Amino acid sequence: MARVLAVVLILALAAACAAPAARGGVTSTYRRSLQMLPDMPFDADVFRVPAGFNAPEQVHITLGDLTGRAMTVSWVTPKLPGSNVVRYGLRADNLTLAADGTVRRYTFGRNYRSGFIHHATLTDLDYATTYHYAVGFGYTVRSFSFTTPPKPGPDVPYKLGMIGDLGQTFHSNDTLTHYEASGANAVLFIGDLSYADTHPDHDNNRWDTWARFVERSVAYQPWIWTTGNHELDFAPELGETVPFKPFTNRYPTPFRASGSTRPLWYSVRMASAHVIVLASYASYGKYTPQWTWLQEELKRVDRTVTPWLIVCVHSPWYNSNDYHYMEGETMRVQFERWVVDAKADVVLAGHVHSYERTHRVSNVNYDISNGMATPVFNRSAPVYVNIGDGGNIEGLADKFRWPQPDYSAFREASFGHATLDIKNRTHAYYEWHRNHDGVKVVADHAWFTNRYWMPTDTN
Repeated sequence: MARVLAVVLILALAAACAAPAARGGVTSTYRRSLQMLPDMPFDADVFRVPAGFNAPEQVHITLGDLTGRAMTVSWVTPKLPGSNVVRYGLRADNLTLAADGTVRRYTFGRNYRSGFIHHATLTDLDYATTYHYAVGFGYTVRSFSFTTPPKPGPDVPYKLGMIGDLGQTFHSNDTLTHYEASGANAVLFIGDLSYADTHPDHDNNRWDTWARFVERSVAYQPWIWTTGNHELDFAPELGETVPFKPFTNRYPTPFRASGSTRPLWYSVRMASAHVIVLASYASYGKYTPQWTWLQEELKRVDRTVTPWLIVCVHSPWYNSNDYHYMEGETMRVQFERWVVDAKADVVLAGHVHSYERTHRVSNVNYDISNGMATPVFNRSAPVYVNIGDGGNIEGLADKFRWPQPDYSAFREASFGHATLDIKNRTHAYYEWHRNHDGVKVVADHAWFTNRYWMPTDTN
């Protein structure tokens, strides 16, 4: 206990030294080319199809339950269904366990039919344990590994990556390369994966290339998926009237484990973090399934076990960029009071292709009749981080609103990624890395103090 208190005191001193003297925001003076880049060509190395007949490709994992004692493995076989089995174990040369999965295909538009998409969930895993696994039995076998999250607990350290609006341009490749050097354990992905819908007929071949591109990370550590507007793939002109069709076929989520009725909103508990994923592009009005689920989910948050409460959305609730300005307002009005009352620590968003971090503010006193439409500093409120700067085909959003609002702490029109390094129940160290620096250079950083365990601190 004495050691924990000493660490807390040291971190508190560091936080005090790092805290700004005033609440004035910073608009970065860093300037880079705003040139839009197209998606990488189909023959780019990062899209290479693995060697071997019917070789499994597009391998990715995500949590298969609430806390990480299950992992769902997904992959695609291009020519034949092949085997649905995942073999796994504690050593690469001794895969003594097996999990049976399912296989599916889907069509999209006039001329696309997917490969054979497999999903298998590995269960009864031990916490904080490295497992080796292999897929593709009967033809070409490929092998990977992952480490399960530690058992949830109040002082369990864990480092989370944060990526949004990634796409598959050369900028996207820079972002993923930089993220891989971060040493993070898992990714909170804040929506907009492949941007296939920006191509003619929502070219679903771009879902395949994107999945091969990110395999080098997501086959080895869990990515927690938030859906964005580019996952909607609603295209009546192509005969496609079921929203999220490619996404839901390809990217399962553990929604049932948290009592959700749809894969678009759910929660997971990783180490000392309780992560709530919301869907900005599914109904969330009063009495809808998402509204009802969130109300109940917030009651299940236990800050004595998982102190850090993180909420993921796609369309930001606070944004000082002209791009997508106030598009998240209806969800903010619906849920902000709940989030502030729950003392959430961080709300992550994407959608705006730029970077911004806010102070702890809220606008919960506003209603249509009182005119109090100005965010105020609120120690119970979360920090809002807009991380829609992954590197997608649509380019950067560089038209910031002036003067910089009081709620905005730091903003910059650059591509990059962020990490949240949770140290214990009171402190977490946050960093944002712009792509155009070396992988070790930090462009923005802050110590966050926990709203439940250290609510009097302003950071």
